[in-house]
Amino acid sequence: MELSSLSPLPLCYPKPSSFSTVSFLPFSDRTRAYFGYSVSKRATLRNSCNSAQKNFLHISRAHDHEPRCYFSPNEGLNRYCISKLYNLNKLSRYVVAKSELAGAGTPDASYSLSEVKLSLKVRGVCFYAVTAMAAISLIGFMIVAHPFVLLFDRYRRKAQHFVAKLWAAATVAPFFKIEYEGLENLPSHDAPAVYVSNHQSFLDICTLLTLGRSFKFISKTAIFLFPIIGWAMSMMGTIPLKRMDSRSQLECLKRCMDLIGNGASVFFFPEGTRSKDGKLGDFKKGAFSVAAKTRVPIVPITLIGTGGIMPAGMEGVVNSGSVKVIIHKPIKENDPEILRQIARNTILDTLKLRC
Repeated sequence: MELSSLSPLPLCYPKPSSFSTVSFLPFSDRTRAYFGYSVSKRATLRNSCNSAQKNFLHISRAHDHEPRCYFSPNEGLNRYCISKLYNLNKLSRYVVAKSELAGAGTPDASYSLSEVKLSLKVRGVCFYAVTAMAAISLIGFMIVAHPFVLLFDRYRRKAQHFVAKLWAAATVAPFFKIEYEGLENLPSHDAPAVYVSNHQSFLDICTLLTLGRSFKFISKTAIFLFPIIGWAMSMMGTIPLKRMDSRSQLECLKRCMDLIGNGASVFFFPEGTRSKDGKLGDFKKGAFSVAAKTRVPIVPITLIGTGGIMPAGMEGVVNSGSVKVIIHKPIKENDPEILRQIARNTILDTLKLRC
């Protein structure tokens, strides 16, 4: 990797003392080598032991008139250096690097990244424990109510969504606060609509369920295999989808139109998957085609903060923070492409302004 704008700093372990260089070779004072970076110079670190053996290893520092050190891979001393570099590379997760250009922090404020990860993992374990306890305690109500739901409210399933709202509220309340904006833009409970949102985290579903609207999510078929959660999703009327299966996608869209025709609402994450870098991805046309064909409005929703609390790919940790849910005004157009552009631009502009 190349580091171009870091001040001369050593590799340092948790809570290091305030020194600027570290000598890791048993040289005499006259021939010691220093390991660091210069603001004006670039240093390339070869992390591979093999690449270092094939080339001359050059660790240089031009600072305070200190000597530069070159050594050949054929020398026994260099093999000792390579071994040290390899061991340091294995311990790199404990390294705390700071930039003098940032102008923030002191060496005494440094701490091991493993300590941070441990506390976040503990929060993650607590989150899933609360989720499991809430689900176990509420699933009975859904099971008892389900026959009556199928008889009297087969499409909207308001009773099941009310239980899901209680579960979501109990799950997120101990860990983060949700702020709502634009609740007046939500259609009435009985008015069908297509809801769309950006997708940043596993927490998006929990957050959206707290709105108390009976919209049907679309989920991978594998999720339905999980005990309790999968059962609850089935009883709520969640729509299964097999990714990369065109027949399953067509069946999913047909079922969405059937639900809307019977007064229910559906919810799409038009990006198709969670964002890995927090940036808004391209929107697929499925949701907007359904809205245009059934002539119901699109309701864009912007989620802010869920990706910071539980980033995609790091479902085992729960950071502290807050979440904001912004409901935008419904959009009604007959052209799915226009609907797609307006909805995406609305969410994108909001993310740029608020993040």
